[in-house]
Formats: sequence, structure tokens, C-alpha cells
Amino acid sequence: MSERPLRLIFAGTPEFAVPCFEACRASGAEVVAVYTQPDRPAGRGRKLTPSPVKQAALAAGITVEQPESLKSPEARQTLANYQPDLLIVVAYGLILSRKVLATPRLGCWNVHASLLPRWRGAAPIQRAILAGDMESGVDLMQMEAGLDTGPVMLQRRTPIAVDETGGSLHDRLSLLGADVLAEGLRRTLAGESLAATRQSEDGVTYAHKLDKAEARLDVARPAAELERKVRAFNPWPVAEAEVLDEPLRIWAAHAIDRDHSEAPGAVLGASRDGIDLACGEGVLRITALQRAGGKRISAADYLNARPELRGSR
Repeated sequence: MSERPLRLIFAGTPEFAVPCFEACRASGAEVVAVYTQPDRPAGRGRKLTPSPVKQAALAAGITVEQPESLKSPEARQTLANYQPDLLIVVAYGLILSRKVLATPRLGCWNVHASLLPRWRGAAPIQRAILAGDMESGVDLMQMEAGLDTGPVMLQRRTPIAVDETGGSLHDRLSLLGADVLAEGLRRTLAGESLAATRQSEDGVTYAHKLDKAEARLDVARPAAELERKVRAFNPWPVAEAEVLDEPLRIWAAHAIDRDHSEAPGAVLGASRDGIDLACGEGVLRITALQRAGGKRISAADYLNARPELRGSR
């Protein structure tokens, strides 16, 4: 080991990456710079807003770099000038070239929110829920040029609860990722060389980026499938459906295994417990929703505004 502290650069952008950034700071290594995406318009006023990682870095007094890309020789030279021993990448949002990956003395590590090789790519958390996976987890991976193809050094697994949402799994995996990264850094700082295991060629799946068009619920599909979509797309982009010709955002719902003879989309019943929507197979009970221009409310509050639905069959 070098006598000087291990020099880290942290590259990340969204809230998911913040606990990993804090794990780097707490590790005993020196975080010499943070790379994050350029400020983007956000909110109703479309005001330029710094990323959560940038906000955390500035609060810690760490230098922030926000290049549009790392493709130019100038951008790569800026990175090299920090003389990093290790680059930690967590949901950064830029693809790194072989030249960038070769810059740090110990290469680049990535914390990825799936059990690789399943769900490589942009949206592994939501895709796992959509597919009905029973478990998820995080991997600490040695990066290479392919998309999430690098060998895995450490892994943590966690069950996916029956009522898991995209938001709740995101938050749990964010903390689990920080835990696995902290272990990797602790062992490396202690002089250990982490063994990396090549990913299997079997079981490779890709977690394609979420599209808002996917949020539309096709009530001709089985209710169990629609329930997973509602859970996966909470808090973004939020599932959508029509209830008696009114477009609604569906925040919470669960499937009921019940036979019926109604056309998909028919309201089979409505009470304080929820609004029962006929599906191609089974029934979807909507328990939390949002009207156009409104806020999230319970089914009971919605029925107060539409009393004609109560007890409908």
C-alpha cells in the first residue's frame, strides 16, 4: 500500500448514489473530486438544479466536475490530473471509455442494483418488480467497457416483499449498495486484493430505461401483472388507468383472484376498501389514486367526490 491515503474520485448523480458517496467519505480514503451530471431544469419553474450528489459534495467541501462527456482529451486529462487510485461509479449516467477506465491505478468500481448478470442496464429495480422476481440485491463490480459486464467482487442479496414498490426497493438497495462499497473499501485499505468473479453467460437480461408510455395499464391483462406494474412505477412514472371514463394515476392497488364475467375495465364494486376493476384475469382493487391536477388520495376520499360509484356492480 502507498503511504499516502487512497485517492478516490466518486462519480454519481441521483439520490440513489448519495449513501455510496458518504461511504467513500467515511472509509478513510481521500475523496479528491466528485463527477456528476450537469445541472438540469427541474420543477414547475424549470430552474437549473444541481444533482443530489453535487449537493452532498458541495456540503462536504469537495471539488465538483460536471463535464457533458468524458470523450475529449481535455476532459480525460482533467480526470488524470487528480491522480486517482480508484474511480467509484454509482448511477453516474455517462458511459466510460476504455481510456477513462484505465486512468485510475486500481481501475473503476461500480455499484449496480441487481444480481448480475440479471438486469444489466438502466432500470434494474423496476424491472425486477415488473418481472415478479423474488429477490434483488447489489453488486460491487470491477468495470470494463461492456454494459454492466464486469466481474463481480462482492454481492448482497435481499428479498423483494409482496408489497414492494419501486421507491421502497430503491431506498433499501441504495443503503445496501453503500454497505457493500464500504466493505470493499475497508478490505482494500487493509491491503487485501478483492477477488473478482466473471459473470455467467447464462441468465443475462437487460433492464431497459423506463418509458412513460409503459405506465398505461392494459386492463385486458391479468390483475397480478397490473399490480406489479403499479408497484414498480411508484413513485415514477406512476401507473395510469381510466375508471368510468376518468383518467387516473394509480398509486396503490392489489390483485384479487376472483372470477367475473364483466368486460375488462368495468367497475365491479366500490367501497372504502377500494375500487374493484375487472381485468382480463382477476380483479385489480385500487386503493390510492390521483385525479388530473390533484394530489394522491385514498379510494375512500375519491368516492366522497364520486358517490355514484359506491356499491356499483
